[in-house]
Amino acid sequence: QVQLVESGGGLVQPGGSLRLSCEASASFFSIITVGWYRQAPGKERELVAAVTSTGNINYVDSVKGRFTISRDNAKKTVILQMNSLKPEDTSVYYCNLKTTFRDYWGQGTQVTVSS
Repeated sequence: QVQLVESGGGLVQPGGSLRLSCEASASFFSIITVGWYRQAPGKERELVAAVTSTGNINYVDSVKGRFTISRDNAKKTVILQMNSLKPEDTSVYYCNLKTTFRDYWGQGTQVTVSS
């Protein structure tokens, strides 16, 4: 059974930084795409950033230049470094593992950007 354990959310002032971490128990971690999504109240869940097994990275336009995604296959971990945070980044952030057959999701971690 695949488990995803997220950490690193919290409250930060505009312009601040947070680092989200997701550790997976999946044996197939190194061969799949992993990423982060977010969902704000009343809005649809959206992809924030993803990195493929070959290292190709995709960001939503609104976070380009501010967020950095990385993966450590040995530790089965995906990191989202978030800098220059804005109030509109406030959301619940979810770790995602994407396989051919299904997606796996973390429990979500709250990120609140407010002064």
